[in-house]
Amino acid sequence: MRQPTPAVLVLEDGTRFEGYSFGHEAPAAGEVVFNTAMTGYPESLTDPSYEGQILVTTFPLLGNYGVPPQGGSPDLSEYLESSRIHCRAIIAQDYAWEHSHWLADRTLGDWLREEKVAGLYGIDTRALTKHLRESGSMLGKIIFEGQPEPESYDPNVHNLIAETSCTEVREYGPEDGKRVVLVDCGIKHNIIRCLSSRGVRVIRVPWDYDFTGMEYDGLFISNGPGNPDFADKTVEHIRRAMDTGKPICGICMGNQLLAKAAGAKIYKLKYGHRSHNQPVRRVGTNQCYITSQNHGFAVDDSTLPADWEPLFINMNDGTNEGIRHKSRPYFSAQFHPEASSGPRDTEFFFDEFIRLL
Repeated sequence: MRQPTPAVLVLEDGTRFEGYSFGHEAPAAGEVVFNTAMTGYPESLTDPSYEGQILVTTFPLLGNYGVPPQGGSPDLSEYLESSRIHCRAIIAQDYAWEHSHWLADRTLGDWLREEKVAGLYGIDTRALTKHLRESGSMLGKIIFEGQPEPESYDPNVHNLIAETSCTEVREYGPEDGKRVVLVDCGIKHNIIRCLSSRGVRVIRVPWDYDFTGMEYDGLFISNGPGNPDFADKTVEHIRRAMDTGKPICGICMGNQLLAKAAGAKIYKLKYGHRSHNQPVRRVGTNQCYITSQNHGFAVDDSTLPADWEPLFINMNDGTNEGIRHKSRPYFSAQFHPEASSGPRDTEFFFDEFIRLL
């Protein structure tokens, strides 16, 4: 009979949630956020946008389909979204000790222990999520009896973009394709897969790399974690790229950085958007889409310059979900057209970019 180790999640306001460990049994600290998706924990755990965060899953069960192999290479995984887990911890109401899936090669608990990431179950995630919705995302600590309490960790005061970006230029896709510079701000690997599968040559560069002297046909700005204000170098390079008139596209963090380059302001959301079921509408139409999202900051539409306009709007809270230039081929989405995990309803976004090259 299993005798799981007790552990406690303590929020910065003193609220406590008691549970049990199914992962690495060591203290952890980070920003506590929630995700309302029903599936996709391997992709979420390896999404760099979760760097420094403690992820709460509102779906009551974790681990029932195990974890797939890395596949491919550390540089470009076949099944995951990066080469490692980025969450500080993951929390669920219940954990399936036995898993079943044709692709799985290990349990979620084994994977967490391999990567030294905490996992808790037995937590009242409904109460925890309601608390975060009412009070906003907040810092938290996971504490084990008999172990020292960890220091508080606020990911929003660290340059997480630099911590998750690649450190050297890498290329993917057919050598004779159109050349797309992909700025890695903490990229999900499916963005690379979606671009290269469409026949373009992807040149992936670090977040602060000066690509403006390179020969390329289009610029793509990736997702990434944390506060966009740390990416001033990226914003400077985007502004210079705008002078060329070449197509520019961004996803998630890329939406915020393109907006900053245009002159708009960014603000932090109360508890962010993290799910597979965020409805967005394309501005000026009745076209609505269900989207996968993972972000804690948003573009302030009221600060967009006169030659820019919103491209998508969130149907839940009216916040910005994308921008576009009124006359030049510059546009972006706050949601994730590449999904992984989640619905692929908006993968046409990549096709719209490719047609502009």
